[in-house]
Amino acid sequence: MATVRTGQADTPLTREEFGRRFRQRWTDPAYDGEREAIARLEAIAWCAVDEGRKAPVTRPAGAGFADPSYETSVEWLDTRQRLKDAQTRWSKPATRSRVLVICGSARNDGTCPGEVSKTWRLSGLVRDEVEQAGLDADLLDLSLVTSEYGRRIHPCKGCVSSAMPLCHWPCSCYPNHALDQASDWMAEIYERWVSAHGIVVVAPTYWYQSPSPLKLMIDRLVCADGGNPDPTSTHGKKVAEAKAIEEKGWDFPKHLAGRVYGLVVHGDVAGVEQQRHALADWLDWMGLVDAGDGARLARYLGYYAPYFNSHEALDADTAFQQETRNVARAVVSAVAQLRSGTLSHPDAQLEPPRPK
Repeated sequence: MATVRTGQADTPLTREEFGRRFRQRWTDPAYDGEREAIARLEAIAWCAVDEGRKAPVTRPAGAGFADPSYETSVEWLDTRQRLKDAQTRWSKPATRSRVLVICGSARNDGTCPGEVSKTWRLSGLVRDEVEQAGLDADLLDLSLVTSEYGRRIHPCKGCVSSAMPLCHWPCSCYPNHALDQASDWMAEIYERWVSAHGIVVVAPTYWYQSPSPLKLMIDRLVCADGGNPDPTSTHGKKVAEAKAIEEKGWDFPKHLAGRVYGLVVHGDVAGVEQQRHALADWLDWMGLVDAGDGARLARYLGYYAPYFNSHEALDADTAFQQETRNVARAVVSAVAQLRSGTLSHPDAQLEPPRPK
């Protein structure tokens, strides 16, 4: 039996430091008349931290779980049911084909940059092509985490590295009400991924890599690649139980496998190929199928040119616009093949000798 190693986070937060952090959000003088009320809320919040009330509202998991009596977060159970319903709709021939278009930029005109991103405009081209082909287009704008109140994608905590069965599908790490880790957008985003027959990721390149909102979503989708759909089997986050389950053998279920994808990656100086390869490798690993070489696009826009007129550079680059539309067209075609059962999966029947 593997040993559970501990000691990294063994210094508990003091009441004084908790209070200092809690009060930071009420700095605005507009709250001065409610300082006593805020102090009462602080006391309640401290009790939640001290008692570890991660999921304050639970119910027995019920039939179909390893431990039907285990008290499970009602929020998690609701998300799980929505994913099951979405997967059922996804598999029905009568359901309209759907493509999730992901705008991976952190930039929009609702906050500091003061201007829409070029990624947003490119995402709009993809959406238009999908809709013109008669499919439903679902545009997911990840930049909203920078401009909307309460819009959050919390970071992955890396449960999978302790043991794969500790990583639950959908993620059960959030919300954690004791630690003020609520309003987690991923509960909705998981459903949008499950509902999609095709995925198109449109992303700028930040320092040779994906922007932070996109990377947050990518990391949180690890539970879709081998995640445990039954948190009662590990009684929540019991590490020793999860290790014992994996030691006996784990099948690493791919919960999003079979969907098709396309990529539009752009940048201004360097790194577009690296990011495109990383995104393609990630999606391939999760069992998605690319829509062809023409659907994995990496281009420079305004190469080594100034930033102030970069939108004008996009206006002028009609070839890049057309290539972006072609990515959407390729995905639309692949979705049709997927749903008719004619999409080629030459390696679909291979048994991986080292599943993970």
